[in-house]
Amino acid sequence: MAFKLVSDGKLGTDLQDINLRHFYIPEEQSIYLLSHKDAQKLKDWLQLCTEQLELLGYHSIELIGSGAFGFAFAGKTTDNQELVFKFSRITLPQHIQDRLEEEAYMLNQIEHDHVPNLVAFERVRNQAIMVMKRASGIDLEKVSLKKGPLPARLVVKIAAQLADILFTLRNNTYIDQHKPVVHGDIKPSNIVFNETTENIGLIDWGSSVFAQLDHKGQPVSTNVMDLMSGDINNTNARLGDIYFIGEDQLCGELSSSRFDEQGIAGTLYALASGQSCRFGHHVITPESLGLPAEFAKTLSAMLSTDEQKRKRGGDYFVANMRYMKNLYLPEHPIEAKPSAIPIWSHDKVTNLDTVVYSSRKSFLRAQSEELKTHHLNDAQLERYYKNYLQGMGDTEKAFMSAVSRLGKYPVVGGLVVRWRPGGVYIDSSLNLYDFQLKVAFESAVENLITLARAIKRVGVFKSCMFNARHTLHIDRDRTEDPFIPDDDMFIPFDVSSVSTNEGASRNHSYFEDGDDPDELLKLPEETITIIKKLNRIHHTGCIIFEALGNHLKVHSYFTLLDHTKEQVFKQLLDDVIKTIPLINGLGISGFMKLPYKDTRHFEHIERMPDKFYPRNPLKHN
Repeated sequence: MAFKLVSDGKLGTDLQDINLRHFYIPEEQSIYLLSHKDAQKLKDWLQLCTEQLELLGYHSIELIGSGAFGFAFAGKTTDNQELVFKFSRITLPQHIQDRLEEEAYMLNQIEHDHVPNLVAFERVRNQAIMVMKRASGIDLEKVSLKKGPLPARLVVKIAAQLADILFTLRNNTYIDQHKPVVHGDIKPSNIVFNETTENIGLIDWGSSVFAQLDHKGQPVSTNVMDLMSGDINNTNARLGDIYFIGEDQLCGELSSSRFDEQGIAGTLYALASGQSCRFGHHVITPESLGLPAEFAKTLSAMLSTDEQKRKRGGDYFVANMRYMKNLYLPEHPIEAKPSAIPIWSHDKVTNLDTVVYSSRKSFLRAQSEELKTHHLNDAQLERYYKNYLQGMGDTEKAFMSAVSRLGKYPVVGGLVVRWRPGGVYIDSSLNLYDFQLKVAFESAVENLITLARAIKRVGVFKSCMFNARHTLHIDRDRTEDPFIPDDDMFIPFDVSSVSTNEGASRNHSYFEDGDDPDELLKLPEETITIIKKLNRIHHTGCIIFEALGNHLKVHSYFTLLDHTKEQVFKQLLDDVIKTIPLINGLGISGFMKLPYKDTRHFEHIERMPDKFYPRNPLKHN
């Protein structure tokens, strides 16, 4: 296969007639949640990708990312130049696959030290492939998960580099078009960070377009015919990550450099607060994060719901980051404080694929009508927004994101949050299996509690965190057939290091939270009877049944606390397996039991108090 070079660089061996027609990876999720058939397909396709790239002369091949539209591999040339190979999904409609070529074209317009260059674009039969240089480091979402909220000094340094990129995009005069460029999807996971140099690289230009309006709101084109055409009345914008893009982009306004200002603001806010979205800024405000006052107020303005204030904040950001980056901001030691709810951190690192299952999301929705997104036909919108967050207020969205963030850590357990007029009541069991992540994880839990305290309605929210490696899979040929488990199938469980037998008044029940309106699968009475018997044995954990058309998943996490009941407990779990053929219908049904009742009460709040970086940086307060 011969790649077409569009910038300096060598791509190794030219090979003809390499079959790359079958590059496709199923929906992104833990391989342990896939059916056996799909999991094997995934392994085979990954192997095929690796083999084909090795045939082209590359080595050290690794999968580094996948999404709704495609996936990416990294590899090295014979002279150890690091490259990224991005493929579109061949199962997508052709006009969606064509986006990869458009992405390559847009990336080729940009010349900036913090933007890895395009190397080549090629179409081999039906498979589009884009090759680019690889940015050095790891993405900032991974840095954030590892460290929690980033120190003010580092946030400001990253902000200065993003401001420089934004200035270049606003004043783009490179190669073909003298028009501002909009990246359209600026977020922590699209920013690669070199921990040694603290330099960034902005990647993933799949949502990039030429701006229709400049930052002053004026049409970019000076061509009269362009201005008279319908193009100026219809947005060319693409949807970025809805957790970070602003309302203008989400609601389909004409594309503008302002889009990237809002993406940058959401990104910097998330990094400074240790969150995975922009939605929490009404409660955990930029002014409460210990940032320099001028920078915090600029960030707050850029996140404002007032359009004119957002624009003034964006203009100030671009004009003044060159000065703010020179602030002297030594890092102060983090004051250790006890967690507001119990967190058990284990020294041993256990190989976990944590999955979060949450229910009772419906009560968090303030409205169910369509928002201003009906015009957008986008896979990410359909998957993440319309079916998940639409109708929630910003604080509710931030709360849901905070729950999801916990699942990015090696953790098992559960949460029950009850909102009452007198405050918020939280029962929990959180077991973290990597002590080095304790500080960052505790910060994520603290954010979740803060956001919960700002939600003022009456309701219950439940969330289980389990290890996908323990998920059981049962297939059937037809929906009319029963699910038949293998003879050797069993539900695994752990036994606690110390046996305990709490009194009945201290036990948390599977059933005390009532029926869940979000769960659609009705389990057989035989199964419920066994679960009631399990409920009387002192343990903690969850069991979730997920029945699809021809595939049943049984997710679980169990720790037995009363060692005297080990044989009975095992037998009851075996009995649950025996009732699986009786399951009829589709949907999800789950049960959770915490080790004991240790309810923590929290008062409602409106927002966090202001906390700025000290005026005298040598004074720690």
